[in-house]
Amino acid sequence: MVNLQRKESWMDTEHRVILNVGGIRHETYSHVLKKIPATRLSRLTPNLANYDPVLNEYFFDRHPGVFSMILNYYRTGKLHYPTNVCGPLFEEELEFWGLDANQVEPCCWMTYTQHRDTQDTLAVIESLDLDGDPPTQEEIAKKFGWEDDYYTGNMSQWQRLKPRVWALFDEPWSSKYARVISSLSVAFILASTCSFILKTDPSFQIPDIDVFYSLRVVDEGGFKNYHKTIGTDKPVTSPHPNFFYVDLICNIWFTIELLIRSLFCPSFHKFVRSPLTIIDVISTGAFFFESLLHAILIQTGSLVTLDFLSMICVLRLFKLTQHFSGLKILIQTFKASAQELFLLVFFVILAIVIFAALVYYAERSQLNKDNQFTSIPLGLWWSLVTISTVGFGDMVPKTYLGMLVGSLCALMGVLTIALPVPVIVSNFSNLYSHSQARAKLPKKRRRVLQAHEVKPALLGVKQHHGKHRKKSSSATFNQPPANFKNANGGPSMHDNSASKLMA
Repeated sequence: MVNLQRKESWMDTEHRVILNVGGIRHETYSHVLKKIPATRLSRLTPNLANYDPVLNEYFFDRHPGVFSMILNYYRTGKLHYPTNVCGPLFEEELEFWGLDANQVEPCCWMTYTQHRDTQDTLAVIESLDLDGDPPTQEEIAKKFGWEDDYYTGNMSQWQRLKPRVWALFDEPWSSKYARVISSLSVAFILASTCSFILKTDPSFQIPDIDVFYSLRVVDEGGFKNYHKTIGTDKPVTSPHPNFFYVDLICNIWFTIELLIRSLFCPSFHKFVRSPLTIIDVISTGAFFFESLLHAILIQTGSLVTLDFLSMICVLRLFKLTQHFSGLKILIQTFKASAQELFLLVFFVILAIVIFAALVYYAERSQLNKDNQFTSIPLGLWWSLVTISTVGFGDMVPKTYLGMLVGSLCALMGVLTIALPVPVIVSNFSNLYSHSQARAKLPKKRRRVLQAHEVKPALLGVKQHHGKHRKKSSSATFNQPPANFKNANGGPSMHDNSASKLMA
């Protein structure tokens, strides 16, 4: 019986595996590590370099807290995510141990995947090119596609000048001169917009008065009397001429800015496809085309075309997103919430059609002399106004059944519009908070050496210590230390012989 217990104890010790991970020892059985094949722990052998035969353990310089969850995954078959570590660190540890990150349990999946959403948000903020530190020369060379010339040191004067001029007109935070140019651009955009608005006010318009004369001959009792009449007519009004000069100065600035940006941009193809560039080209072209038409055509029929072309200048307000980071975040919020917005539009259109048909037939269910819903298309207008909770009051149901349909339509509108609002607010808060956190990051981070950079240095130190030990051993091979004494406590024999020779 005692021999059997000793045999079982010996077999238990033989199949036990000791893992030292980050200074913390873990013990388990070898058959536990074989549960998940084709992983690092399932292929442990004493022939590995990290096996210590003296301590009988395998050493891994990895995160010990994450390894506890990984070892528990081998024992129970369930992979849980530790909440005290960052998601990318957990993924790196799983990749090192040869495990699949998609095997995380459903209870931890939402918490585990939060870092992916954060990384996507940071990538979006990085692409927005918000206010930040000036880029390094290497980053500028990569941006303009001059990496080879930068590394070889063959940068021309044009390659050095082009990024500086581009930063003046595209990166307002890069220098104080760029801030001045950005302020001028914003001032011209506001001046152009104010000019477009004020020129439509009657106080700033000059009427085109046509004066006409008429002569009428009246025969009264054989005498001819001549009656002269003078009349005026105001067919059209035109803005004050000074507005034209304001628009001319603004568009000259926009044209110069557009030419400089197109000449010094990093990539002309990307620059031309940019929405802001398209808006700038259309607005500037519309102004000069309008001026040409105004100089050639004075007839009334051309005024509608001129007014339509003037409306395009309002699109320049979108250029303010280039100078204010908050507007970029707001536009990106709507892009991130596009799916929810499309879903909202779909449900609103569905509700509009349903309630328009219901109110049409509800108003016809009773005798109603004042029925305003004579067709379903008219009901569509009423349904849209009611669902959007505006309620102009131009069309109202008169029957009790119609009032019931109107009440349900209003409640449906409140619920439908309120549902996607928290999602949009959450997206904006997420983008804004991450952009603020990114702005507060340290300007410079300490560089950490990689593993392949550290090993040569350590080898050099080891070789230096090895040479020093060899010299010390060769020098003291036949000579014991000065304080060496024999077993009796007296001086060594070597010291006595040396003293005799000296005598």
